Amino acid sequence: MSEASKTPAEPARRFYKQAVAQALDGAFTVALDGRTLKTPAGAPFRVLPAAMAITQLAFAAIDWTGRDRTSRINYIASYGETDLCCHRAGSPEGLVARQAATWDPLVAWGRRELGVVLPVVTGIVAARAASETLAAISERAALLDDFHLTALSQATGLSGSMLIAFALLYGEVDAQRAFEAAALDDLWSLERWGEDAEARTRLMRMRAEFDALAAFIACLSA
Repeated sequence: MSEASKTPAEPARRFYKQAVAQALDGAFTVALDGRTLKTPAGAPFRVLPAAMAITQLAFAAIDWTGRDRTSRINYIASYGETDLCCHRAGSPEGLVARQAATWDPLVAWGRRELGVVLPVVTGIVAARAASETLAAISERAALLDDFHLTALSQATGLSGSMLIAFALLYGEVDAQRAFEAAALDDLWSLERWGEDAEARTRLMRMRAEFDALAAFIACLSA
């Protein structure tokens, strides 16, 4: 039989009686029957929780949200008077038009689906929202479990908008659209005035955080 006609050997299958997580040099690894799991190249398999965004969100849900839901809810509701989508530029015309095209649908969605009616104003001064509106935001947030509430809170802080955060949580927008809505002003500035390395790096980090939040939310629905 020629070498070319030989059937490649299948990789050996191994079964283990015990698989446990163990600390290893400031990280974590998996031990299989007492032996450290290794990569295909033979290096010890190690993971760092601080570098795992979804893990960090889960930790926050258990260690923070689970112990103080009220603070999370109040934080989210506070954006009823400072929501990014409701504070518009007076000029230039191109930016005004883009803000309206991107944010008006979110404001309308919030009114229709959340029962939240927010005033749209020009400028960055806090807009007075009715007490009923703030109560509606709090009631919506309070219905969530600790993990969804954590995702909502993180998305609110990241975007500067509880409308964008709720829309991401409920699947009205995906990570890309949430990012584009939250970073609208910065993206518009880069398009008009040219690239800025520092600004672009900051936006890339923001996009990665939106991706992590979307993945976390998807895990909760699986």
